[in-house]
Amino acid sequence: MAKTVMVVDDSSSVRQVVSIALKSAGYDVIEASDGKDALAKLTGQKVHLMISDVNMPNMDGITFVKEVKKLPAYKFTPIIMLTTESQETKKLEGQAAGARAWVVKPFQPAQMLAAVSKLILP
Repeated sequence: MAKTVMVVDDSSSVRQVVSIALKSAGYDVIEASDGKDALAKLTGQKVHLMISDVNMPNMDGITFVKEVKKLPAYKFTPIIMLTTESQETKKLEGQAAGARAWVVKPFQPAQMLAAVSKLILP
């Protein structure tokens, strides 16, 4: 059975690039346009990993990570932040919230897939 990855980004082009890379590597993908949309789509199904942008309308990525970690079904789901933010303070904020990795845009799909395969739940 394919593993499921949720991609949360307000840019549809970024979601598309990430989704294509993930699908070509054999993953199922759930797309969400921001943190609120993503939380609404987390209905108890197994999600093996999440990839989230930081700067988004409605609910930013760091708030989204904090909210996900409150949900028993997703408490241990690894989250990769995919963002233009490279500031150390933002990274530390993301780590404190529970993000496991930080990939800075523009990114190479291969680099992102390496992080996914390293962190994804069994």
